Amino acid sequence: MKIKEIFPILEAMAPLAYAEDFDNVGLLVGNQENEATGVLVCHDALESVIDEAITKNCNLVVCFHPILFSGLKKITGKNYVERAIIKAIKNDIAIYAVHTALDNHPEGVNKIFCDALGLKNTKILIPKENFIRKLVTYTIPENAEEVRNALFNAGAGSIGNYDNCSFNSKGIGTYMGNEHSNPEIGERFEFVQGDEIKIEVTFEKHLESKILKALFQSHTYEEVAYEIYDLKNQHQNIGLGMIGELENPLNEKEFLGMVKEKMQSEGIRHSQFTQKSIQKVAVLGGAGSFAIKNAIQAGADAFLTADLKYHQFYEAENQLLLADIGHFESERYTKNYIVDFLRKKILNFAIIFSEENTNPVKYL
Repeated sequence: MKIKEIFPILEAMAPLAYAEDFDNVGLLVGNQENEATGVLVCHDALESVIDEAITKNCNLVVCFHPILFSGLKKITGKNYVERAIIKAIKNDIAIYAVHTALDNHPEGVNKIFCDALGLKNTKILIPKENFIRKLVTYTIPENAEEVRNALFNAGAGSIGNYDNCSFNSKGIGTYMGNEHSNPEIGERFEFVQGDEIKIEVTFEKHLESKILKALFQSHTYEEVAYEIYDLKNQHQNIGLGMIGELENPLNEKEFLGMVKEKMQSEGIRHSQFTQKSIQKVAVLGGAGSFAIKNAIQAGADAFLTADLKYHQFYEAENQLLLADIGHFESERYTKNYIVDFLRKKILNFAIIFSEENTNPVKYL
């Protein structure tokens, strides 16, 4: 199995199209044509993790955080990023990052966070915008079912918990072919008027080329009439953060104690207690200060995230309990999920859980 043959499996878990525009995901280092000897899954692809990959005969490191995030003009080994990259290249080890591609996935980082806390009735906190497009096309009634099914099979027509969604309306189509045409119905220079079906479907924007290929292959016309629109609709199943409910409400101190235990946090910084019970909980793994207002608007009793600054604790406004449980801690179980996913899909070589603790934050 070549390294590149593992990528579709990783994309099934964390589609790169789901990643934020600022992010750097996918293959960061290495030759995808090499035969895979093993996969080491880690949180951060530090130099010590590359050493571990060498020792355990793994030539693909799948990391959550991208070790290469911003551009490098020189690679001289002067810092931890450059040293890790140099060692990986020297030892022919590929590095693949998932980061916000998994953050935005409905079964990804924040669902894992919710599951660790036992939250029920979960939904996306900040649905992804500018991600849905709409295809409109026209064909004869006899061809409509074939076209619809081809579009559905290519990934169009999924809305929330429903698949094979489309809208179909009847109308009259007209055309006249010129000397270069080869019409399926009628002759050149003949004005043709006939019944047509207008088919409308939505799709995730990264599927556009696949869907157009399916349209052209299934359509009976020589020239396929179609339109594509960007929609303002939010994608309710993809996005950052998540909100859910505890089975039984807890007071604030009990709640934070439970979070500390289940997320193995060595210290929690939090805003002033509101003196309200906690049942509806919003979470966002990693740095999530930008989502404080979203958590308040969603009616959360508490918002768990990381990397909050001093003044950001004021933003709780006594409307919810705001807690910083630690960046690493909020994403703690992500690599467990990646390992479990890959072990179910890949059986012919080892998928190894990194034993390196790459959390840079220490507590007294």
